[in-house]
Amino acid sequence: MTIPEMKPFLSHLATGITELYGPNCEVAVHDLTKGYENTIIIIENGHVSNRTIGDGSSEKVLKALKKKGKGIKDDFCYLARTKEGRILKSSSIYLRDENEEVIGLFGINYDITDLIMMQGSLKKVIGAEDAVKKTENIEALTTNVTDLLDQLIQESNDYVGKPVALMTKEDKTSAIQYLNERGAFLIKKAGDKVSKYYDISKYTLYKYMETDSEESE
Repeated sequence: MTIPEMKPFLSHLATGITELYGPNCEVAVHDLTKGYENTIIIIENGHVSNRTIGDGSSEKVLKALKKKGKGIKDDFCYLARTKEGRILKSSSIYLRDENEEVIGLFGINYDITDLIMMQGSLKKVIGAEDAVKKTENIEALTTNVTDLLDQLIQESNDYVGKPVALMTKEDKTSAIQYLNERGAFLIKKAGDKVSKYYDISKYTLYKYMETDSEESE
């Protein structure tokens, strides 16, 4: 089946889930067959992440799609953070066609920010030492691919740990490989923006990306 054929059922399912779990639960359905810039075709309780129909995919989705085919696995109960700092408990379920190719994503996000604060208060009352455990590697949830690409570029710079002006060829290669592994170049015109940021030509960019591919073989 195609995403348009699935859409009535997926819309009905999204409504059913959000009706059951209330306004803190968001369900977003992505069509991944036409690029990654405007993937959301269904969204219920979009106020949870401040996203609307026509917004794009997350970093986690791009990174997963780099694996392709059966290497892409559903991801359940991970944590994500919105731009406003709200913490979401999320699950990503990939939708496939008859050939097992990924064509869409059914995402569920539940805002647990208030529950975490309540947990912290309760632990203080009962005398627990740690109010709330710190959680690393929380997924950042952006509203559009422009913000996502900016975020990934900043992450690649932080990964190298130097200002661009002080980076060597090896440093820039590492940064480009970091971006490639996370699916940044699946975003339309990402190459132009990354080349400009790292002050390299498009030819050099592709050369660094090829180096990444050769090392992965």
